[in-house]
Amino acid sequence: MRIDLSTSRLEEPVSAEEKPESAETAEVTGPPARSATVRHSHDDAPDSATDFARLTALEDGPERDAVRDELVTAWLPMAHRIAGRFRDRGENIEDLRQVAAVGLVKAIDRFDPSRGAFESYAVPTITGEVKRHFRDRMWALRVPRRVQELRNKVRLARRDLTLNPGAPEPTTAEIAAHAGLTEDEVAAGMEAMESFSTLSLDAELSSTDDNYSLADTLGDPDSSYDVVVDREAAKEGLRRLPERERDILYMRFFEDMTQNRIADRLGISQMHVSRLITRSCARVRDEALGGPSRSGRGAADADGRTEGK
Repeated sequence: MRIDLSTSRLEEPVSAEEKPESAETAEVTGPPARSATVRHSHDDAPDSATDFARLTALEDGPERDAVRDELVTAWLPMAHRIAGRFRDRGENIEDLRQVAAVGLVKAIDRFDPSRGAFESYAVPTITGEVKRHFRDRMWALRVPRRVQELRNKVRLARRDLTLNPGAPEPTTAEIAAHAGLTEDEVAAGMEAMESFSTLSLDAELSSTDDNYSLADTLGDPDSSYDVVVDREAAKEGLRRLPERERDILYMRFFEDMTQNRIADRLGISQMHVSRLITRSCARVRDEALGGPSRSGRGAADADGRTEGK
């Protein structure tokens, strides 16, 4: 027994005991051979042509909704069968059945009975809905659709090139030639193959025997980088300060001297030291942030001389 996916029909041998459809056919053709086949719908494909005709003729309302619900219930086993094709791919089967049911509803709403059998329309519609679910929801990292398609082409090409037992791993050039892609596209597809699922930070590294996890290999945040950036940003502003103010900031922040000790060394009041520190820090901050300076060098010197008296 085999399934023809292109037509979604089941083909099986016909036994010799089966009767022909009519006596006339039996006289002409005789009993069917055992190798002959007959094509028919799946067991989960009900005869619902009448219901679809009613659905098309009805206006929106309770009666139409009831017919629609009947069609969904009748064809739901087929949707579940299609969902079952995608089991063991990392998604719960019940979730896949829900997605397939959504595809079934869309197929029923869009189906035109004059275009042929519903099954031939519904199968690709439901299958496409499930595939879109994998494409849009199952990737651990958001990957553009173009790259996802490259991934699929690369995966199929690698499979074709390694069908023979003992075949070596194909090179990027061989995959590109087989799939009709450029080597850059193959590289993008191969990179995307590692983006479908992610590795837990708690996973142990197989290359070591020390039970290290992936998280153990990650560095900690280093606040020193921020300090370097701040110093570089403030360097130019500090260079423009008057010499006495630079000395005061150096003694306060690098030699960790108190304001009283600085005042005693310079022969000025502690309050004056506090004002100079506040004003100098504000100037440096303004210049580091790109804002206007409170005063120029000359004005700062003048302020310093005035306050120092």
